Amino acid sequence: MTDRIRFGLVGAGGRSDFFLRIARRMPNHFEVVCVQVRDPVKGQAYADRWQLPVVNTLPELLEREGQEFVLVSVSQPAAAEVIASVASTGMPVLTETPPGQTVAELERLAALTRNGAHIQVAEQYQFQPLHAARIALARDGRLGDITQAQVSAAHGYHGVSLMRCMLGVGFQDATIHAFGVESRLLASRRRSARPAAGQFGDSHQILALFEFDSGQSGLFDFTWDQYWSWVRAPRILIRGTRGEIVQDRIAWLRDSQTPMSQPLERVDGGRLGFLEGYHHHGIQVGEAWVYRNPTVPARLSDDEIAAADCLLRMGANVRAGGRFYDLAQGAQDQYLTLLIEESMRTGAAVRSRPQAWAG
Repeated sequence: MTDRIRFGLVGAGGRSDFFLRIARRMPNHFEVVCVQVRDPVKGQAYADRWQLPVVNTLPELLEREGQEFVLVSVSQPAAAEVIASVASTGMPVLTETPPGQTVAELERLAALTRNGAHIQVAEQYQFQPLHAARIALARDGRLGDITQAQVSAAHGYHGVSLMRCMLGVGFQDATIHAFGVESRLLASRRRSARPAAGQFGDSHQILALFEFDSGQSGLFDFTWDQYWSWVRAPRILIRGTRGEIVQDRIAWLRDSQTPMSQPLERVDGGRLGFLEGYHHHGIQVGEAWVYRNPTVPARLSDDEIAAADCLLRMGANVRAGGRFYDLAQGAQDQYLTLLIEESMRTGAAVRSRPQAWAG
């Protein structure tokens, strides 16, 4: 691709670094036009570190020419206000998750989109290679009608998004029963440092059962240790009327007497002596490629591939119209996450209601 996607960036935190690393590893695809950092001292340090133009105010960022959209990557409390400030000028926005913390904030952003604002949400988990392959298989018919998804792979709105995508429930309402479980776990890895040897800590698990109006069900199950621990693996189960996906294997009935079973095979370059350099190619099931990595040959982790996919989709979205994960979808994920928290807090089942963004 010679016609690079050009965007501006608001924020200088860890997730901003994450997107800048992706852009740096895919220079033929992306160009960061300018970054807005409010603090002048921090902004200068950021400019020196990344060798990028940095400004301190939003108007200065929006004055820069050539930006196709602005990526908002700020703290959750600040996100809704920044999104609104950018989107109200007519500039398309790609925002980190969640787009707002409260229903009121989400409603205000939804009102902007009804008046023409262009807001998409960088909900990347659905684009991670194995998740994307599972979602494609859930939609290709061999499992029959999808009846259940059990998702233990990501926190809050990320896990809810995966569950909704796997079930295909859209904006259906649901009854939600949620509770927490505490247990002990030997610490092995952390985000910032290794823990002391033999150190045990509390592990907090959240479980939430969703009963959708369609009769489909979803189970959200997550503990934060899953992001770092060697002994708390992610787990996925998708069931349909003719088969199921368990982790990285699909089983289905071609007819009542003909069971079929195949693995989801990961195909990576640069292994076993191949000299093409390490990168992910895609996922195969039998003779079919059910997922192909759009970032080949960039050397990226699965989460980086997914985030890069969001940037690619946003670029295509702005140029050709349409949407890939609009504000309404991201708002619904956060709304259902708030209901999980309410059910845990009250100890009672809660019921979702149609929201303004659902149309």
